[in-house]
Amino acid sequence: MEDQIKAEFIKSDFTLDQEDEILNKCLTFCINYKLTPSDLVSSWEIYYLNRQLNEPVVRDVEMDGFLQHLQNEQKEAITSKEEPGLHIYSSNDVDMILNGENVDIEETVLHTPISKSQNRYSDSFDSTPQTNGNVPSSGKPTKLITPFGRRNNKFVVKFSIENMPHTENVKKEDENENQDDDDIIRRVKPGKRCSLVVHGSGPEIDCRFMYDRIADRFNALENRILKHATALVSSGQYEEPVDPTVSSEKSIFTVGMICCDGEGHLNEKSTLLQSSAEHSGGQRVRVELHNVSQYSIFPGQVVGIAGHNPSGHCFIASKLIDSIPLSAAADEELHPAKKPALDPESLSIGLAIPQPELSVIIASGPFTTIDNLLFEPLKELLAYANRKLPQLLILLGPFIDSEHPEIKKGNVDRTFDDIFQFEILRRLQDYAEYMGSHARVVLVPSVRDANHDFVFPQPPFDIHPPDLKHQIISLTNPGMFEANQVKIGCCSVDILKHLSGEETSCFPKDGTSRDRMSRLANHILGQRSFYPLYPPAESVPLDFSLAPEALNISLIPDILILPSDLKYFVKVLSLGEGGEGEPPVKCICVNPGRLSKGEGGGTFVELNYYGSPDTSNASIIGI
Repeated sequence: MEDQIKAEFIKSDFTLDQEDEILNKCLTFCINYKLTPSDLVSSWEIYYLNRQLNEPVVRDVEMDGFLQHLQNEQKEAITSKEEPGLHIYSSNDVDMILNGENVDIEETVLHTPISKSQNRYSDSFDSTPQTNGNVPSSGKPTKLITPFGRRNNKFVVKFSIENMPHTENVKKEDENENQDDDDIIRRVKPGKRCSLVVHGSGPEIDCRFMYDRIADRFNALENRILKHATALVSSGQYEEPVDPTVSSEKSIFTVGMICCDGEGHLNEKSTLLQSSAEHSGGQRVRVELHNVSQYSIFPGQVVGIAGHNPSGHCFIASKLIDSIPLSAAADEELHPAKKPALDPESLSIGLAIPQPELSVIIASGPFTTIDNLLFEPLKELLAYANRKLPQLLILLGPFIDSEHPEIKKGNVDRTFDDIFQFEILRRLQDYAEYMGSHARVVLVPSVRDANHDFVFPQPPFDIHPPDLKHQIISLTNPGMFEANQVKIGCCSVDILKHLSGEETSCFPKDGTSRDRMSRLANHILGQRSFYPLYPPAESVPLDFSLAPEALNISLIPDILILPSDLKYFVKVLSLGEGGEGEPPVKCICVNPGRLSKGEGGGTFVELNYYGSPDTSNASIIGI
């Protein structure tokens, strides 16, 4: 079993510091608590996130704390089975009942007290009342100081890239730092309103789903293969693809989708290639990759392969092309009907900007800690945004996380829609009204949102805030849009984590390969798909009957937002060669991390885009 435990840790990208001691203790934990290796590693991931450990390394010094975590999990499981609906009344409850105060107990939970010296940003904006006025008979107000409220390091920059010319932005920052405008002056202070244009199409609100057929899946995969084949041939670098299942001693070129011959993890000996129905009737053939010096493949990846098939049963590859050449997509233009402007001034603003500029704050849920539903991290984020005055605030779900312990247990006395309206939309409306007409907020749902459709691709939220419809909008998941001519793509499904678990790669030992996160993110752009993995992960309700084109990346974005449970990052990606004498296309890929992790705070990203990814600033900030 120790080998199985080690394999599970490696599968989840963890390394073992003192391997023998750790495996011995983990084996004991499995036996004592009747856990499988998979369950044990899942518990370790929760412990790892709650403790906010920096490196994915399992250390022996953490084993005692991990043991305590397992014991707490066992106690919680037993308690929830015995008395799932039991409520213990306190003296405060009795006082309220005797005084005739019909107040929900949860509403007496107050805000997290934060001193001015600890957080200068939260003073300027706070849309959440600090108290509801209920004071017990003892005369002392009821206050709850949460672990999130007791954190010490607030708004600390954990990583940054500094490329932007320090001109106007430095001046703006100095002005904000050296003057304390009162609320009235800040509200009327003029700001640059960014234009907003949505690209592509996706599922509509109230769409019907769970109706996809086998034919829908087949057609979607077939179209992907044919589009890749057409793009490769039209680039002029490759010949027409042929059937790879036919025996041939001469070198041929073919296009197909990578598949695995079993239920396990893909490896070089279990790799199959499924060609299109047009070229081979959809047949599969085994692929031998030992002649390819380096590769990175995963199930569902569409590739071009050069090689030969001497026996008819095994295609021996000599070259593998895992992305569409940029020259094939250089002339792609969206139909005007698929580029609706969200406000009348979008065209005039777009024409007036000499080069794209945008200030944006990006955050991904959960937006509350696992020990309560107070949404303290969201309140802190909005206070920071109020201080920094970004043109655009992008929030990706989950907003009402279906994985939250209180949501899973049903320990809430409001509907999920009510929680979303009161805790999320109300705060965002207060923020937009406070900031003025130049502030804009974009919401992207998640399949983990308890108040939204459990399907992917996902329709936007059905929100119509009064008088703020041009300031607070919702996109599909995934979605593409332009803000001040800056193309932005975003997807709240954790495709990076899913690819990380399914990818297999090989690189020369003496060569230097790109870092793994950049490689995974490049797969998204190279495949021109927000979710190129097939079959999808079990947690992804992929439905091909809705809008298979919604997954397509029709143009290379300037900013690609891929929130993930993996470690946060901001990276400038280079995609292929732009052509003769042209530089490669650049893209800023952002994983903002999660705004809350366990009982503590997480991270978000503040990004200032100026002209191109190479001349932009970005900072990952701990909340």
